[in-house]
Amino acid sequence: MSKLSLLLLFLLPLGLFPLSALAYDASEGIRLTEHWIGPTALILFGLAYGLVMAEELTGLRKSKPVILAAGLIWLMIAWVYSSQGMTQQVEYELRHHLLQYVQLMLFLLVAMTYINALDERQVFTALRCWLIRKGFGFRKLFWITGALAFFISPIADNLTTALLMYAVVLAVAGGNSAFILLGAINIVVATNAGGAFSPFGDITTLMVWQRGVETAQGPVNLWAFFALFLPALVNWLVPALIMSFSVPNEVPATQCAVGGMKRGARRIIGLFLLTIATAVLFHQLHMPPVIGMLTGLAYLQFFGFYLKRTYQRERLRDSRKAARTELEHDGQMGDPVAFDVYNRIARAEWDTLLFFYGVVMCVGGLGFIGYLAMASELMYIDWGATQANIAVGVLSAIIDNIPVIYAILTMLPDMSLGQWLLVTLTAAVGGSLLSIGSAAGVALMAQSGGYYSFIGHLKWTPVIALGYAASIACHLWLNGGLF
Repeated sequence: MSKLSLLLLFLLPLGLFPLSALAYDASEGIRLTEHWIGPTALILFGLAYGLVMAEELTGLRKSKPVILAAGLIWLMIAWVYSSQGMTQQVEYELRHHLLQYVQLMLFLLVAMTYINALDERQVFTALRCWLIRKGFGFRKLFWITGALAFFISPIADNLTTALLMYAVVLAVAGGNSAFILLGAINIVVATNAGGAFSPFGDITTLMVWQRGVETAQGPVNLWAFFALFLPALVNWLVPALIMSFSVPNEVPATQCAVGGMKRGARRIIGLFLLTIATAVLFHQLHMPPVIGMLTGLAYLQFFGFYLKRTYQRERLRDSRKAARTELEHDGQMGDPVAFDVYNRIARAEWDTLLFFYGVVMCVGGLGFIGYLAMASELMYIDWGATQANIAVGVLSAIIDNIPVIYAILTMLPDMSLGQWLLVTLTAAVGGSLLSIGSAAGVALMAQSGGYYSFIGHLKWTPVIALGYAASIACHLWLNGGLF
């Protein structure tokens, strides 16, 4: 079956086709794939995801349709089971998927809070200005922004990293459209590749890591992901090397007059790293890593309290300095109210977090109905794990990789550690094939001012696909012992 057929499996009303031979017993003899609820649920999910993909055209936030679809799907399931006097299993499954979402949401919420705090302390602005002041040429900036995107995204999320690096590209480009387009594509590929070898760089790797999948070769833990470093590096370097020959060989004339980081910025960076270490420690102790992240949020809360309590003292101490020095220092101290950690939480991307909720619950509902078992049999038995996992990456260029990877985690096919790393790699980097395949690409299109577009990215898709194939080959060769 083709990759397009797999897409249709999720987006078309399969109940209209003769699938009774593949029908799955969800529970105690209720075959929901043969009931009208099965195809209706698929139609709802297909319509909802169609609206998600059309977000830029309609202006409708992506969280709204999937939240509605999730509620309707589970309402239909509960209605059928209630009519048969069986409600406990539905409640159990619903709570299970809700728990999966809550852990993911709280983890991301803490990470977003730290990123917003670093942004308020002008950490990213200082980095951007440093690059501009160095006076690098377009080709050097092409490699520097790509390399920074690759190495920052494993710690910060790939969306924030992409926006930061793209701001640098726009600031130094001086309207050079060729450099902006190539720089944007390079950043999208680099951020997606960098997020593949760290649980903190991409939602898909985070989901796999938090699930704590056990294999015959060992668990899919933090250290296992480092085996993807070289394949991920190859995924970025291959297209970057080819594209670099088309980057204009010029030196831009730009300036940046913004000051340095605000007071406490470096200590917040340290606290963020300590928070990540705490989450890893909890995971190593077989505890949910989200507890470690929430513990790290307390680090930031206490430090924010310290900054506010000492603000007036620091200001009074510096008031004895010369007027010019005082003003410069005031700018670097920052507003203590603006740093309030709860304001940082309020700035978190709630539409994204609620979109995750809708996706998790929709996919969980389709899994309860029985469609994920059918997809698992088709992909991981009929096709084979390697072909299926490669197809997952191609599929993630069309459909967001979040529902795809959550569907696989719900199926939980029996795979080796190497195969789990392969699907993590392909799901993370496959979105680079098209500009709409990742959050980084969509965000840069929205911020591009017409320089970076779907068609512009599509022209370089064959080169990106070459990097995609090379990264898979590198993983199969380098980590062959894990299969």
